[in-house]
Amino acid sequence: MMPWDFDKITERRDTNSLKWDVADHELPMWVADMDFETAPAIVEAIQRKAAAGIFGYTIVPDAYYEAIQGWWASRHGFRMEKDWILFSTGVVPAISSIVRKMTTAGENVLVQSPVYNVFYNSIINNGRKILSSDLEYRDVQYAIDFTDLERKLSDPQTTLLLLCNPHNPIGMIWDKETLARIGELCHKHHVLVVSDEIHCDLTHPGVNYTPFASVSDACAQNSITCIAPTKAFNLAGLQAASVVIPNPVIRHRVNRGLNTDEVAEPNAFVVEATIAAFTEGGPWLDALRHYMYMNKELARGYIEREIPQLKVVPSKATYLLWIDCRAVETHTKFLCNTLRRETGLYLSAGEAYGNNGNQFIRMNVACPKARVEQAIAMLKAGVEKHIADQC
Repeated sequence: MMPWDFDKITERRDTNSLKWDVADHELPMWVADMDFETAPAIVEAIQRKAAAGIFGYTIVPDAYYEAIQGWWASRHGFRMEKDWILFSTGVVPAISSIVRKMTTAGENVLVQSPVYNVFYNSIINNGRKILSSDLEYRDVQYAIDFTDLERKLSDPQTTLLLLCNPHNPIGMIWDKETLARIGELCHKHHVLVVSDEIHCDLTHPGVNYTPFASVSDACAQNSITCIAPTKAFNLAGLQAASVVIPNPVIRHRVNRGLNTDEVAEPNAFVVEATIAAFTEGGPWLDALRHYMYMNKELARGYIEREIPQLKVVPSKATYLLWIDCRAVETHTKFLCNTLRRETGLYLSAGEAYGNNGNQFIRMNVACPKARVEQAIAMLKAGVEKHIADQC
């Protein structure tokens, strides 16, 4: 029996939760936020800090860097130097700062749609242009169109690539050969790579990911990697991230940007929480990964049997399901509206992740099994109602 009860239902309504700021009858399965209480070691570390009763300005101690170095070396086979690691208040603030400081207004920032929707905000809000090399989709699988990718990287106006590894929302883990090829093309065409690896610790049991900067010297010296404990340990509200940059020239520029943008100072709890996560949270995380894998398999099997019009895209990472709804709806915002209105199930419509996401929906299954069972039953009822309405 597991020492952690992931079946436990923790009430999150009326707790100022973004995810659960919904009507009483609604079940939110949209934003990437888990409904599990975090690892006990993290809770205890925060409680010890709170017991001190003073919450003044906070430094980032050596123990913080050592915890990150130890985790990536043991878990992912990637040895970082302490000097490579910069603190940031989040991956998104870091990416937005990097876009501002490492590119010029009007330049292209390349993405691979469908991709994390906030990438688009970081580009547009800073006066840069979105350029997408859309992922190819066939036979319920995604792949990179390298001919298209190189053509767009070779545009002199393209100066930055936002890479998602593992890739949100599709759950793809890019293998070493693919990452090396991306790295070679970006080096060839003088395009800086920002690799968002926030989901890297949420791979399926027995499955590993490859850090982009670990692939080759070319990748290391032409990249900025954004990492955090927030997705794996459900700590988004603590605003914690690290930016890893082997190249000293790039690191200096990014460091100046993070500081001038005022996103480089930790709050009073985040250091202790991060250290606890990366030094004591491993067993809890491994048990969680197994539980969430079983949730994904439960949902996938049910959809295959009971809602055959939908197809779950195979994945090896994240707690997100990316579901192909082409047989039901060409623009899933209408399907999501039906689901929420008729059943209370609140999912993400695929259009947020790029134009080639219009026929997909995203479902978060990082919650107790009972909620997954409730959600997939609601999904079936909603899809049947949507089909009936179209007849």
